[in-house]
Amino acid sequence: MNILNDYEDNITKAQEWAWEILPGLATSLVTAALIFVVGLWIIRLINRMVKKFFRKAEYDPSLESFLMSFISIGLKIMLFVLVITQLGVQSSSLVAIIGAAGLAIGLALQGSLANFAGGVLILVFKPFKVGDFISAQGVDGTVKEITIFTTKLSTFGNQIAIVPNGQLSNNNIINYNAQNTRRDKIAVGIGYGSNIKLAKEILLEICAENENILKDPAPEVYVAELGDSSVNLSLRFWAENEVFWAAHFHVLEELKNRFDAAGIEIPFPQRVIHQS
Repeated sequence: MNILNDYEDNITKAQEWAWEILPGLATSLVTAALIFVVGLWIIRLINRMVKKFFRKAEYDPSLESFLMSFISIGLKIMLFVLVITQLGVQSSSLVAIIGAAGLAIGLALQGSLANFAGGVLILVFKPFKVGDFISAQGVDGTVKEITIFTTKLSTFGNQIAIVPNGQLSNNNIINYNAQNTRRDKIAVGIGYGSNIKLAKEILLEICAENENILKDPAPEVYVAELGDSSVNLSLRFWAENEVFWAAHFHVLEELKNRFDAAGIEIPFPQRVIHQS
């Protein structure tokens, strides 16, 4: 009988404790949820304001995308701390937990930290910027965005290539837009029986007629090699970046047409099959 009375007393105490703590817990949960929802709304608002500020101030687009990512992540971390604190976690305990978690995460995510450091180096030393056409890590494309961990490239086929910043900052990069002009080098072989002087004149004439090819520095043609089956000529000319490929493809098409008209042979491999 005493056991039954003790059991009922414990149940009564548990109910009283629950009624005492539940209102406070419910209030904390509701407050934390409100802080979370309002915090996300404020973060989106701040991000829009920061974006408008960068646009009006005409900052470097590379710096803009990087700082936007950094600010967004920083604000979300602050929101997380506020929500956890509202749920009753002590600040000192939270600092200790974050410190321990930070150490573990840092060890597990060394590559991500290297990518973050690489992003900072890219912004400081500026090997490229948004809008540049680069070649790196086996990918050719136009830089669309530089975030805190990765750089996004738009390839020639309009695909998006995402390259880690750590690899970009520690490996070779070719920036085709670093200079306003670019030199092309076109190799073409002619037969040994063809007139070298005439072939060179035709190539220089094509360059002189093309408005996209710069006249200073002047185009040049050299005999680059006496090959096994052809005399290999090397045509070199300069063009501005915006019209470089237009000039390149025009020269290729014109030299074939004019060589054919002038009777200049362009050798190509041939296979002769004899039937016994």
